[in-house]
Amino acid sequence: MKFAVDTNFLISATQWDYSLANKLLEKLLRENHEIFATEEIIEEFEEILERDFNYNKEEISKLREKVVQFLTLVIPSKKVDVVKEDSDDNKVIECAIEGKADYIISYDTHLLKLGGYQGIKIVSPEEFFMF
Repeated sequence: MKFAVDTNFLISATQWDYSLANKLLEKLLRENHEIFATEEIIEEFEEILERDFNYNKEEISKLREKVVQFLTLVIPSKKVDVVKEDSDDNKVIECAIEGKADYIISYDTHLLKLGGYQGIKIVSPEEFFMF
C-alpha cells in the first residue's frame, strides 16, 4: 500500500516514541509500504520543530536526514482546492494524488472531516489500526 503523511503525523511519529503514530510508522516501514511527502510538508515539519520544540538548526538537519530516508518525496504536478477551511492542507492531498496513495494518514481535523478524496482514504493513525 501507499501512504501520504502530513506534518502532524510526522511530528507525532518522531517526537513521541510510544505514540500510536510512532507504532504505525514502524509498522509501515517494517512492511515496506511506500510513504510519501513533499518538500513543502518537510519544511513545515522543520518549522514546527523549531517553533514548538525549540530544536536548533543542527538538530533539525539531523532529524530531516533521518525522516527523508524513509519517505519518498514527490513534486505535485497539479494543484487542488479541496480543503476550504484551511487551504494550506491542500498540499497533503496534492502529495497523495501525485504518489497515487491509498491513504492519507493525518491528525488534521480539516483533512479528517473530508474522509477521502478521489478514492484516497483520509484517516487518523487510530482509525487505520481499526482496518
